[in-house]
Amino acid sequence: MSNSRPVVNLEGSVLSVVGKVDANSVLELRKQGEKLVSGAQGSLTVDLTRLQTAHSAVLSMLMCWQRMAQSKQLALSFEGASERLQSLAALSNLDAHLPGFSAHS
Repeated sequence: MSNSRPVVNLEGSVLSVVGKVDANSVLELRKQGEKLVSGAQGSLTVDLTRLQTAHSAVLSMLMCWQRMAQSKQLALSFEGASERLQSLAALSNLDAHLPGFSAHS
């Protein structure tokens, strides 16, 4: 069993989420991401290609980051979300609030 925790990294204007996020790890990861978003300028892209889970806790975290970015007047978009996470966002009526999730955006 792996003890590796999910991580969020900022390289240039890309914020990457790596690993399995669950209810036990999401709060710490959300806080790390908020710190990185709050220090950013311009626009950010959140890369979800290496995110290994699709969970409502992940959507909550992404919404928190989106609100933080909006409060800092940063453009934040998402890319690489799995079909399962996109479907969960659509079922929760959150896809239109997460740029890069909506098929119509």
